[in-house]
Amino acid sequence: MTLMMNEERMQRRAALRRRALACGDLVADMTRRLVRVPSETPPSDTRAVRDVAAALAGTIPSIEIGLHMAEEPVANLVGRLKGTRPGPRIILSGHLDTYPAGPAGLWSGDPFDGRSEGGFLYGRGSCDMKGGIAASIMAMRLIAEETPDFPGEIVLALAGDEEAMSERGTQTLIDALPECRGDAVIVPDVGSPHILRLGEKGMIWLRLEAAGRASHGAHVHRGENAVESLLVALAALKTLESIRTDPAHPAVAVMDAAQPVSEPLGGAGEKETMSRVTVNIGRIGGGTSPNLVPDHAWAELDIRLPAGVSVATVEARIDALLSPVPSVSLEITRRYEPTWTDENAPIVRCARAVATELLEEPVIVNMRVGASDARLWRRAGMPTIVCGLTPYNLGAADEKLDIAELPKLTALLALTVLDFLHTPNPG
Repeated sequence: MTLMMNEERMQRRAALRRRALACGDLVADMTRRLVRVPSETPPSDTRAVRDVAAALAGTIPSIEIGLHMAEEPVANLVGRLKGTRPGPRIILSGHLDTYPAGPAGLWSGDPFDGRSEGGFLYGRGSCDMKGGIAASIMAMRLIAEETPDFPGEIVLALAGDEEAMSERGTQTLIDALPECRGDAVIVPDVGSPHILRLGEKGMIWLRLEAAGRASHGAHVHRGENAVESLLVALAALKTLESIRTDPAHPAVAVMDAAQPVSEPLGGAGEKETMSRVTVNIGRIGGGTSPNLVPDHAWAELDIRLPAGVSVATVEARIDALLSPVPSVSLEITRRYEPTWTDENAPIVRCARAVATELLEEPVIVNMRVGASDARLWRRAGMPTIVCGLTPYNLGAADEKLDIAELPKLTALLALTVLDFLHTPNPG
């Protein structure tokens, strides 16, 4: 009996694989429908695109859809597809909002037309990540149609506000909804189907305020230059970049192994960036006129923390570096710890095996340079991977995705979810 059940399950899995790999046109059309509804952050008004996503998810047999909004206009959606018996819960997490489109004149066409040209689908949010959302919905639909006798539960969590760090989106779902607590999470955000992202850097956002004493520019001996004090503080904070991941941390071996494949995709220096603290001086200002000594100056910084380096460690170092500059005050506006999922976690093993099966070439695991909602799921204790489409012109004009990747991603998601749900003791 068990042998017959396994044979039937493998036949159903094979049918699921075939249908997923043949669904490219349909997933492209679903992506196009999502792209044609602007959902830029700011203001992260995802009400209209959430309704389109709900209509698409409504084609999944037996799905239960709930609409959620913790703070207007950030609209979120959670869909639940329950199996026929107890088992693990796996979550597919996506963000409905996008970067701003920017000046329309920089685009070769309408930023929201979702046009196809040369094998690519264009539009703001196409690869980041409305294509990943479409693939997630189709993966759940095909599982419900081809392999409905599965254990456990599949949850689709779609949220806004990701481009503003997700506090009004995914974080509210994790905090408020029991169904958004699972045994594993897949975030089909941008990256590459060939690379599974297991971890992300932490971050500290801070604002510096420098106080001085105004005077005429010809009488500098009577003033205290706030800009100069600020520059001293900024130079001191740049020395944080000497802090690196401990060589014993498992992320180091993962990054070393991934470098030959990942760096050509992520850009020269990707591994170095992921391995150490980075300090980006994002905004700066001060003074009122060239011939006046400024009595006020300010700067805003984005500091990223590599795996194994804690927020507490870096904040203590910041305090020590700024103590010799008493005229400069500090406000920390956001902080997140680095996050990491072990490469031997069941969700990683399942996804890696499926990706290797589909792509017929080695699939690597690595850190992710940028932040995603994966950090929130990991922070809540859930093993999480990021696996999505290859980004083209990410955040720039003429953002696009490779249409040929859509059915591959759909199959990768569908088979990984199915295999994970049938994994003994996946928690």
